[in-house]
Amino acid sequence: MKLAFITPYPPSQVTLNEYGYHLTRSFLGKKGMEKIYILTDHLEDNSQYSRYDEEGLDIIPCWKFNSWFTVLDLRKKLKELKPDAVVLNLQFMTFGSGKIPAALGLLTPWMCKLLGIPSIVILHNITETVKLDTIGMADSKFKGKLFLWIGEQLTKFILKADLVGVTISQYVTILKEKYKAQNVVLLPHGNFELPERNYLAENLTEINLMAFGKFGTYKKAEVMIDAMEILQKKYLNLKFKSTVAGTDNPNVKGYIDSLKTKYSHLQNVEYTGYIPEEMVSKIFWDSTFVIFPYTTTTGSSGILHQAGSYGRACILPKIDDLERVVEEEGYGGAYFEPENAESLANAVSSLIDDPEERKKIEDQNFKAAKGLPMNELAQWYLSHINQLLSKKS
Repeated sequence: MKLAFITPYPPSQVTLNEYGYHLTRSFLGKKGMEKIYILTDHLEDNSQYSRYDEEGLDIIPCWKFNSWFTVLDLRKKLKELKPDAVVLNLQFMTFGSGKIPAALGLLTPWMCKLLGIPSIVILHNITETVKLDTIGMADSKFKGKLFLWIGEQLTKFILKADLVGVTISQYVTILKEKYKAQNVVLLPHGNFELPERNYLAENLTEINLMAFGKFGTYKKAEVMIDAMEILQKKYLNLKFKSTVAGTDNPNVKGYIDSLKTKYSHLQNVEYTGYIPEEMVSKIFWDSTFVIFPYTTTTGSSGILHQAGSYGRACILPKIDDLERVVEEEGYGGAYFEPENAESLANAVSSLIDDPEERKKIEDQNFKAAKGLPMNELAQWYLSHINQLLSKKS
């Protein structure tokens, strides 16, 4: 079987790159797998992809982030490669931060249908559950309604795929009831490679609050840094640090620089910039708590799974979608009111003051991370792809 993946891939900084990395690698060595093509976005220097070369994987930069012609570029490459099936790793901003290129790229599942290539879409978010104003997509009610309508039309094109997997049960309900879709399934997120367990020291002397990802829209670091200042005044015997691990969201250029200016008086805030795949483990192992400074969610959180893989407790906002995901997938943490630094500080305090509860949550998250390895998830995909190929023949 020759299988093509359409996905961002490290060292690209496009969202879902890390998920694409772990997902594609999980197919290596599977029975009957002849070739794996990774159709990813162009970098300024495409030779950087060579850092992630692996025997059996063919990394092919063939589309540009924010290009209006992505679907045509992918069509050309798929006609050339002639894969047996295509897996698309998507969210609504995969192909661009601009609304038009992002939308045009999402026609790709429909294009695969026209080419007669069986396709599976992993859809990480849907417009019905995202607050568009908080992710930089709409700044008025009119625009919000307009972009929701556009999102509905794009969803119909995405549903042209042979199978659409979503990672939250609520999404399955919405797509089946609203769009009458019969090709939607609840798809486990899957867990990344499980590293060796790295325990925190028995007696903590330094607390590192770490938030990971792309910042500036629905994920803002101010609440974490403000909470750190509150905690430092409360616990004079402990040292506190905040780590902002990641980069600006493409829709909010300059956000990290604005943080550096606003908190220039603080010496205990670290801004890591882009984190290459090989440095991710150190960032998590150096953290005490993984903070989720979200105002809304855009689907199942890969960072939640990573926190579990590294055996760290999570400090989570009380947002319905996120709470549901955490419970469904067996994770745990302490909760705070979104955008409320005092509440976040109290959530952290609850685990500092009760180390046994912290250790219990760390163990719970590590156990949850062992639930469904990507390697087993790949077998699930192959089973469905073989069914699609049987129908086609």
